[in-house]
Amino acid sequence: MNLLTTIEHTKLSPTLVSKDIEDLVEEAKKYGFFGVCVPPYWVKKAKREIGSFDIALVSVVGFPLGYNRTEVKINELQSIIRDGADELDMVANISAIQDGAYDWIKPEIAQIAQIAHDHEKILKVIIETAYLNDEQLRIMCEICAEAGADFVKTSTGFAPKGAEVKIVEKMRNFLPKNVAIKASGGIKTFQQAMDLINAGAERIGTSASIAIWQEYQNIIK
Repeated sequence: MNLLTTIEHTKLSPTLVSKDIEDLVEEAKKYGFFGVCVPPYWVKKAKREIGSFDIALVSVVGFPLGYNRTEVKINELQSIIRDGADELDMVANISAIQDGAYDWIKPEIAQIAQIAHDHEKILKVIIETAYLNDEQLRIMCEICAEAGADFVKTSTGFAPKGAEVKIVEKMRNFLPKNVAIKASGGIKTFQQAMDLINAGAERIGTSASIAIWQEYQNIIK
């Protein structure tokens, strides 16, 4: 697997400005990253900057805490799709998970997945693994798969911990083969990224993409 084509070059800082989006897209073009991940506010601009280049445009729904009402997430999702996003990373309702409200969580994911798929978009569900025990992790992986998620994603990057190899390995065991894993949160080095891919991740979300690329170049020289 070519590591660089798994990377979603990410900027989700609350202090982003126009030039940050321009730089993000230019870097993705230059280094051959799979895509860019930006906040909903910046999707239109990122779409214009990408133009005809083969770069996936990813944005987030219910970010970063996930406890918005379902109708709010649906409205946000539809807006992001209209603005040109190719893939949507939705934060599951972490508060509801902690409350054991799985009968509420599953229909929400299913509704979001249906809308995304009706528009031929990819849905990733962020389950924020830092807050989950093994049983919650298993249940959420099963729910995401049954509800139609295309990917399950480890983290928003705003929790105490991000992607971990041992967690990705567990997720891969809990998920069917047709549901992929996106590892994100705290991924800063080439070795981290490769370890997560070897553990079962198929996508890497990181803001340290260029540093990882530079390490990769030094290794292949």
